[in-house]
Amino acid sequence: MADESQSTPESNVTGWRLLGTRDFGCLWAGQVISQIGDGLNKVALLWFVYELTGSALKMTAIGLLQTIPPLVFGPLIGVYLDQLPKKTVMIVVDLLRTLMVLLIPLFYTLDMLTLERLYVLVFLISIVSTVFGPALASAVPLIVQRSQLTTANAFIQSTTNIGVLLGPAMSGLGIALIGAQNVLYVDAATFLASALFLFPIRVRETRTAKGLDVLSTPVMQDMMVGFRFVFLQHRVVFALMITAVLYNLAISAFVFLLPVVAKELLQVGPMELGWLWSALGIGMLAASIWLARTPQGTFQDRIGKIGRSLTIGGVAVCTLGLIQTPVLFSTFLLIVIIGGSTSLFYPVVWAMLQEVTPEHLLGRVFTTFSVGSMASAMVGMAGFGWAADALGPAVSLIGIGLLLLVTAMVTVQVSRRGLMVSPAVA
Repeated sequence: MADESQSTPESNVTGWRLLGTRDFGCLWAGQVISQIGDGLNKVALLWFVYELTGSALKMTAIGLLQTIPPLVFGPLIGVYLDQLPKKTVMIVVDLLRTLMVLLIPLFYTLDMLTLERLYVLVFLISIVSTVFGPALASAVPLIVQRSQLTTANAFIQSTTNIGVLLGPAMSGLGIALIGAQNVLYVDAATFLASALFLFPIRVRETRTAKGLDVLSTPVMQDMMVGFRFVFLQHRVVFALMITAVLYNLAISAFVFLLPVVAKELLQVGPMELGWLWSALGIGMLAASIWLARTPQGTFQDRIGKIGRSLTIGGVAVCTLGLIQTPVLFSTFLLIVIIGGSTSLFYPVVWAMLQEVTPEHLLGRVFTTFSVGSMASAMVGMAGFGWAADALGPAVSLIGIGLLLLVTAMVTVQVSRRGLMVSPAVA
């Protein structure tokens, strides 16, 4: 299949100049706005539910409703995603999220919002949001060249970092000034803006996306094709899956334990915890910017980069757990290092997956990775959370650091075995 993007001036653009191109620049700008909207939503929605119910249990139910759809519907979504135009899917998802987020404050204003209706809306928003991430990851290789994939994914991750840094702070300010329900109106507007930025983007159409006959083959058969590719047919993809599972076991638990680190090890309050969150975001954003400016390199170069960065992260987490009398400033610096070293993982892995996966399997491969990552993250948070309660947060941190070092060793073994990346077949 001819690659139409090869004939455009954008095909040789690298580094920061990629943001100046029409297609990727619009995609990035839309994602910055959307990720800030996600940050607004996380704080405003939880605060709104707590104000509405006065119950912490009912508030935490929101998190459960947001977790179930990716785990249950992920593989099924991947099947249909592979047979639909990615740009159309992303636009429809953003417009649906606009409508459903808008309904929450609108129902509240009209005195029609019950807890049951709120839960239903949150669940539906989570279902359509589950589609967007794999659709975005599947669209990137249809917009940029293979040599630009690592840079593109680093820039996409930077939008998440910007959202983490700005979204919660803007939401807190907005809640104080205009109320949580009105912040949700702003959140809905960010999804609409994201959809508008997607319209001018040119996404190369794949053969399977030209028709919308998504029922031409049995769904289970299509799902098994994706599973076989990940777990049986491609050694590189399976190796990356193993490293992703180990990585998520560790890093999700570390993020989950940050409040415990603040309260138990540092003996500080919520303001200082906010600084620690910011430190993590600063490290992640700095690493994304650095990676975007770095040449992509060979497969061995990239897998080696993951191994070295996770080694640094693992040592930093172990150091944090071993410090007998931690000081806030030194902890801040360590968390900046941890955020930066561990955030290189996904842009590099996503780029390699996009490179080796045939276009007609991209949706299924990325939803499989998302399900595996989320499941392992839940296990990691539960396991290391129990360890923090039973053995202390310092022991739990050392365990997380050692797991990151094990993940680094696995990536080194993958590189030494000489698993070469072969071009994807469309």
